[in-house]
Amino acid sequence: MSEGLSQEEFLEGVTALRNKELIRVFKDVEFTLFMAGISGPWISSDIEQLSVHGVDTFIIFGNCGVLDKSIEDCSIIIPNKAFRDEGTSYHYMTESDWVELNPKYTDVFKQILKENNYEFFEGATWTTDGFFRETREKVKYFKEQGAVCVEMEGACIAAICKYRNLDYFTFYYAGDNMDAIEWDERSLNQLTNFEKKKLVPYLAFELARRISDIRGC
Repeated sequence: MSEGLSQEEFLEGVTALRNKELIRVFKDVEFTLFMAGISGPWISSDIEQLSVHGVDTFIIFGNCGVLDKSIEDCSIIIPNKAFRDEGTSYHYMTESDWVELNPKYTDVFKQILKENNYEFFEGATWTTDGFFRETREKVKYFKEQGAVCVEMEGACIAAICKYRNLDYFTFYYAGDNMDAIEWDERSLNQLTNFEKKKLVPYLAFELARRISDIRGC
């Protein structure tokens, strides 16, 4: 789908999405494309506002830091639970250490990954709202709890979608490496390893299409 996409065209598309939602058609399926906000408060606002206007299923993907250096750059990570080291999710759910992620569509997504020869990992994620407080002690603690990555939205997505009775699926592509003596940036920069990154949206589009097929839309 995006084989001919240049870096300039990619950046133009990102800029176009920053302040509005776009309606797009992929393989005869219409969907809403939006630039997901970074952090729990921002993504929760996105979900709240879009759901009011009729969006009932969300597929949200983005970059994450890895807590296991064996996870290669730009590999896909499917989170199955999120440790709640942030504040937003507690406005939508009672207190707990973690929340289940992706109760639906995981098998469908895995099939898409296999068909496209994409390496993927599955495990817990650590959701934080203090990225300058991803200390060595915290990295060690959450890694011992089973987390394979860290990001800022996972627990919030699960909490608000459960509260609002919305369907969702979220996944990540591996970015910077936290499993090192010193921070390893890898391809955290938007255009680094661009040839692999530009294929990631296709995975989300194809999942949206298959969910539509499952529902008979």
